[in-house]
Amino acid sequence: MLTRRQFFLTGSLAMAVTGKLTSKERVDRALQGADVDRPPFSLWHHFRLAAFPGERHAAATLDFHRKFHTDVVKVMSDFPYPKPAGGIEAIMPEANPFPEQLRALDIIREGLGGQNYFVETVFNPYNQAQKTFSKPEIQRLKQEQPQVLLDALEAIAKSEVSHVRKALAAGAAGIFLAIDCAVPGVLTPEEYAKFSEPFDRMVLDAASGAHFNILHLHGDKVYLDLFWKGWPPAVINYESHLTGVDFATARRHFSGVLMGGIDEVNYRTLPEAEIARQWHTAAEAAGKKYILSPGCSVPDQSTDEELARLTHVVGA
Repeated sequence: MLTRRQFFLTGSLAMAVTGKLTSKERVDRALQGADVDRPPFSLWHHFRLAAFPGERHAAATLDFHRKFHTDVVKVMSDFPYPKPAGGIEAIMPEANPFPEQLRALDIIREGLGGQNYFVETVFNPYNQAQKTFSKPEIQRLKQEQPQVLLDALEAIAKSEVSHVRKALAAGAAGIFLAIDCAVPGVLTPEEYAKFSEPFDRMVLDAASGAHFNILHLHGDKVYLDLFWKGWPPAVINYESHLTGVDFATARRHFSGVLMGGIDEVNYRTLPEAEIARQWHTAAEAAGKKYILSPGCSVPDQSTDEELARLTHVVGA
């Protein structure tokens, strides 16, 4: 339950809106920088259902949304990229690299009945290459056979372009493009510009017709300064608590929608009062263009009671 002080703080962050907004209305108004009754919110974690058909993934997604009343349904994407039998040199663009994910999207669309926007998670090509062939192998190729790696990344990017177009056709309002390689120890800024940025932009460009694209910048030392300007997403989501870069700093550099503010690493131990404090701090810094969420996935082991704390604080 909210304390009296938290109740009035919450009310002060809700602008002058007559009546209760729908989830879609909240999102649209946040994207426009207009008044809302409360910020749209979401949270998520991995379901670890890659061994099961898309129907199981869809059911878990819809059950999660219905339990916790999220405004934005972020569809996780744990199905693996298809690995060629002949090694990385044998990678070719795939017309449909994630068929079970697309099946899940169809079911999710029908299950939501048009009441909520859903966004499709896409892990960037460099991430897919590391998961498919191992991080040490990709590092070796980067040093010893860079053109082989570049060719493979381009093939993966083309495959993801095809998937993004199919996901949008299935009803996704946009993509959640997760970039986890723009960090020390994986790629230098110069290496990111060569080995990842061109392919990340290819994937994002494929979703350019969507109005709700989110760029997720992952890691405690992610090169945030590379992304504030010159990228087309409507929304940036990053781990403000882990990076130590608060939303007041982010707002000085980025004019679009900021998404996050809740400490995902320690989420399970956060009492409602602390969740409310983190929300208010982030919202005051971000202004009207704000979506409330963790900076990344909350722990997969989070219990329903723990997950519901954010729902309770928001009053959803």
